[in-house]
Formats: sequence, structure tokens, C-alpha cells
Amino acid sequence: MSSLQTIQNMMVKQFDLKPEDLTPEATLESLGLDSLSVIEFTFNLEDELKITMPEERVELKTLQDVVSLVDKLVAEQKGAA
Repeated sequence: MSSLQTIQNMMVKQFDLKPEDLTPEATLESLGLDSLSVIEFTFNLEDELKITMPEERVELKTLQDVVSLVDKLVAEQKGAA
């Protein structure tokens, strides 16, 4: 399963969103996620994918931004393991 599919599945469960709305171009704001929701979701991503989010603030505007960050972190952190 790709990271996009994993993230989509997690968002459907956590936020009760429709899978068809979760396109890579979809903005988190248009999906109804505020900054607190995004932070909570990143914690869930850390737990689910066994990754550590960066300490510095990363701007995540679209679903593709989240996917790109997760792919980068998985490659860095799993590759170093």
C-alpha cells in the first residue's frame, strides 16, 4: 500500500471524510481540518508509521504535502535503521 493510500485510509477513519474527496491536490483546509486537527493527525502518523516528525514547523497545505513529507521521513528514518 502506498503512503497516499495509508494516509487516505487514516483520514477517512479519523475525520470521517469521504475517500473520493481525498485527492493529492485537496487542501487540508478544504477538507475541514484546522491546525489542531493537523497536529493531532501528525501524531497519529508517527504512531502508525513509526516515524518522527521534524521539530521545526513544516507547512502542510495539501494532502500531497503530507504524503511528500511522510515519504521523505520514511526514507530517511527507515533507511537509517
